[in-house]
Amino acid sequence: MRVVVVGAGQVGHTVVKSLAETHDCTVVDIDRARLDALAHAYDVRVTHGSGTRRETLLDAGVADAKLVLACTSRDEVNLVTAMLARKLSSARTVVRATGTDYLAAWHAGDLDVDLLVSTAFETARAVSRVLQVPGARHVDFFADGKVAVIGVHVPETDPPPFAGRPLREADLPEASRVVAVVRDGVTIGPSGDETVRPGDLLVVMTSPAGARAWSRAVSGAEPIADVVVFGAGRVGTAIARMLLDQGLVVRIVEHDAARAEAAAAALDRARVYHADGLDPEFLRGERIGAAGAAVLAQGDDSRNLHAGVLAKLHGVGLTLTVLDDPAAADVFEAAGVDVTVDPGDETAEKMARYTFDRRTRQLAMLEDDRFEVLDITVRPGSRYAHRPVDTLPGAGVGALVRDGEAVFPHGGEELRPGDRVIVLAEPEHVVTLERDL
Repeated sequence: MRVVVVGAGQVGHTVVKSLAETHDCTVVDIDRARLDALAHAYDVRVTHGSGTRRETLLDAGVADAKLVLACTSRDEVNLVTAMLARKLSSARTVVRATGTDYLAAWHAGDLDVDLLVSTAFETARAVSRVLQVPGARHVDFFADGKVAVIGVHVPETDPPPFAGRPLREADLPEASRVVAVVRDGVTIGPSGDETVRPGDLLVVMTSPAGARAWSRAVSGAEPIADVVVFGAGRVGTAIARMLLDQGLVVRIVEHDAARAEAAAAALDRARVYHADGLDPEFLRGERIGAAGAAVLAQGDDSRNLHAGVLAKLHGVGLTLTVLDDPAAADVFEAAGVDVTVDPGDETAEKMARYTFDRRTRQLAMLEDDRFEVLDITVRPGSRYAHRPVDTLPGAGVGALVRDGEAVFPHGGEELRPGDRVIVLAEPEHVVTLERDL
């Protein structure tokens, strides 16, 4: 597919990384250094200039493009780019918005773009999913919420009873299937003879109830009821609003007076503090440590790191940070922050979905794009129809949706035409899977 990506920043880079091997990509940006870096790393064409200029888009080949992804950090630039692309081509258009202001207009049909992806909204969804399964490192829901895809670390201290036992003998939570084991950075096919070891990362497909059981098994954690959000910018406010709508008790800590005032006006169900989240006296006085979780969304990795460590010291059980620089993830992990969320990845994942076959209803990228999870329907003529689920090359089927019900199959279960298959695959096998399923 011919794809034009406008914007070579963090989101654009992640989109290109996902698409470059399987699509004919041209990247547009006003920054030559960014373009040079992408051209060096991936097999893509580049065009220097602004996506808001007709000549630039034509030079990039928009007239022949099937898809235009506008993903700069400026919402208005992205919208103008999409409008121009509509005039110059028949391409579908996907637009990134940093905040949530344009979502209502798009849902109402007032913005003529095929898909609008809000970074703040997608980040809030990612945070919300983790808080529902607080013992997991990564959480996604598929098939209208019937299937949870979770990544859980087997703790080295006080490991669960199933550690040290082969998978076929392990007493694992019901309605679940382990689809990958990552050990020391290496992916291991999860055969029944494979022994789970402390320190392993397990990728599991399970029911929502099973996800909670896994959470309890690996960490003893129950779903979170109350949260402290550090930061009341676009992302922090979006997170707080989503959590309030889900019935959680939310407190917001914001050191900027104007932002704190705006958050208090916009979120009347939240308790908003104009305070410095790095002040130990404030944390003690307001009993911040009693919260079930702390979400660090201050737009500054150094402040988030400091606040996350302090929150842990004061007793918060789960700390989750929204990254400003994705490269800082390892630093947060080394400092003891439990979960990191990369807004760029969350946005790029949603945008990249539009390049897939229409039978592919959903896409998720896990573990720094080591895996992709697809929700795809089996065609009547598929070469894998009526064959066991374990025969798919380079992939692990973790769940099927059949007659409206989620099934977590054993290896000999046959695929049937019409089954929705939730499958975990390494990126190089995705195109083949889409073709052959």
